[in-house]
Amino acid sequence: MKDQLIIKMVLDAWNQYLKRTDDLFLQFTDQDLLKQIAPGKNTAKYLLGHLTAVHDRMLPLLGLGQPLHPAIHEDFERRPDGDHVNKYSTADLRRQWSEVNTALNNAMATLTLDQWFERHNAVSPEDFNKEPHRNKLNVIINRTNHVAWHYGQLLLIKNKEE
Repeated sequence: MKDQLIIKMVLDAWNQYLKRTDDLFLQFTDQDLLKQIAPGKNTAKYLLGHLTAVHDRMLPLLGLGQPLHPAIHEDFERRPDGDHVNKYSTADLRRQWSEVNTALNNAMATLTLDQWFERHNAVSPEDFNKEPHRNKLNVIINRTNHVAWHYGQLLLIKNKEE
């Protein structure tokens, strides 16, 4: 019963920050997405692509399938914001954000209680035996913190408008 409660609390936090971030992206115009958090820092458009790429890579990390949009990973995970982001339309990034999060949440809903406490695919069986906290649920905790961090950055852009 406690494990079920823990999973529910973690997934509620994940879904809450995902919804908050999604709602904020929906409020932004395409022009708003071009604004920087601060001078010389990421644009909202880059963060849209970055979060999409990170969430897309969660599918194989959690053993839930292949990434839907691997072509964006290099530009939004391994490279900082820059002119290369301009080759992506905001409409495509918005669509990919929605597709990835829908697929991810649908796949996560199929996991059993025990599966949440299994190792994720970036940890070896040997390391997992030594560190069983490196499980799928812990990935969600870390990714919730990640999306919450970027949500805060996006609020800086939103608050500049007001």
